[in-house]
Amino acid sequence: MHTPPTPAQWHAPALACDAHFHVFGPADQYPTGTDLRYAPPLAPLDDYLQHARQLGFERFVFVQPSAYGRDNRCMLDAMAQMDPACRRGIVDIDEDAPDAELDRLHAAGVLGVRINVRPIQPPTPGLADALRPRIERLDARCAERGWQLDFLTPGWLVTELMPLLQRLRSTFVLAHLGLFPAAAGPAQPGFVGLLDLLRHGEGRCWIKLTGVYRMSQTPGFADAAPMARALIEAAPDRLIWGSDYPHLSFADRVDNNVLFNLLGTWAPDDEMRRRILVDNPARLFGF
Repeated sequence: MHTPPTPAQWHAPALACDAHFHVFGPADQYPTGTDLRYAPPLAPLDDYLQHARQLGFERFVFVQPSAYGRDNRCMLDAMAQMDPACRRGIVDIDEDAPDAELDRLHAAGVLGVRINVRPIQPPTPGLADALRPRIERLDARCAERGWQLDFLTPGWLVTELMPLLQRLRSTFVLAHLGLFPAAAGPAQPGFVGLLDLLRHGEGRCWIKLTGVYRMSQTPGFADAAPMARALIEAAPDRLIWGSDYPHLSFADRVDNNVLFNLLGTWAPDDEMRRRILVDNPARLFGF
């Protein structure tokens, strides 16, 4: 039997932004790679917008899913269906892509590039060093264009990359609260280091309050609440929220309204919600 979605407990303020979601098109039109982390669903733009607009969202940031690798066509085609004033995009590209390709993407509404590592990647000696050339090359190119770097990396890798993150010239965003395991709490050393970067760094580090189900295992994701609130205390002006729709391997555990309601418990104050959903993404993405 189909379980009806959880009712939303509040409504997004005007001009609210979903800053992290994905679209998936028909397999015969948009083939995926072979090294897949999950079975790609059919999740067209219209299905997503039906849910998002019911909650009050008016601005949108598309994020390239790993299943399509560096073939960004599905996302770009979906973006082309929307008013350019209300949408932006984060792509996955080769760090040495021609300038003309970056120009084309910029004209289409793209303003950032993903650094994408499997969230469940176990600690791997040498991985941080292997990623460094790509990160440094993309950082230089993003800084020149006013683009941003968008990191999906497990918490242990965030910790190993911290010296490099502190030197980045471009704005950068860490998805899913940095992907530190919620069970270890906000006092775990890597997360403490992240809070220190947010408080005392150069102000280029931003955090997405997204994908809580990727780092929490408790009912209602209760163990993630202290970490979310610690981030809100440390950097209220550099936090954004995203649904992570369509939730992929976790779609049977959560829906958009559950995550939307959760933000309401982390930030019960209307003014703080407006910062996270409206003011902060407007600055970061140039709405």
